[in-house]
Amino acid sequence: MLIFPNRDNLHKIVILNPKGGCGKSTIATNLASYYALNGATPALMDCDPQGSSMRWLDMRPGDRPKIHGIPAFKNSMQATRCWQLRVPQGITHLIVDSAAALGHLELREVTQDANSILIPVMPSPIDIHAASRCISDLLLVAKIDRQDRQLAVIANRTRANTKSYQKLMSFNASLGIPIIAVLRDTQNYIHAAEQGLGIHEMPRHKVKKDVAQMSDVVDWLGTWHERRRDPTSWRSKQTQVIHFENALPAVG
Repeated sequence: MLIFPNRDNLHKIVILNPKGGCGKSTIATNLASYYALNGATPALMDCDPQGSSMRWLDMRPGDRPKIHGIPAFKNSMQATRCWQLRVPQGITHLIVDSAAALGHLELREVTQDANSILIPVMPSPIDIHAASRCISDLLLVAKIDRQDRQLAVIANRTRANTKSYQKLMSFNASLGIPIIAVLRDTQNYIHAAEQGLGIHEMPRHKVKKDVAQMSDVVDWLGTWHERRRDPTSWRSKQTQVIHFENALPAVG
């Protein structure tokens, strides 16, 4: 079981989608590098057996701002599970790169005490369907309340003015959950990852558009205290609220 300390100043951010290849690790590592670059030492927890986030952290140059890594997918015989998953004192941001294909028990555990849950979605029918099932499980199984404003969608690897992009926007319009950012399809994230860096650590003239798009994610995450105090006080300008239950796929 994933057990986390009850700290009022700890922002737990979960990146979640049952489908692989949707960009969970890319978003997790870029958020970790952003917070590290801005003076906080974040913790990056990798729950995916592929270990992509931990490999990225291993490649990170030693002169870059520190990120505390937690390889949650590994089992150690020398330490208890609680000790292995501990979040050091002083950490204010815990970023969880979740595994794909989570069972109901694992879903409840990984989202326990989460302040923000990000769901990256690529603009394809398969990805949109997987995301809808993921959101269904979050609401019905993990008992996440939409009114708490913990959930947000990130449109990932998009190309504007395409049919797939329009389908993704239609999917967004069917939810009472905001799309907080639209990230373009670019090689810049790959080039950064190959060096153990985040997009904010690359030459600014090459990644100006990408930094601006990631800022939308960071800005929403920055409202976590506000959302926790008053869940109804924050509204995404892109959200069209209707009854989400009518848009859920059949369960079973």
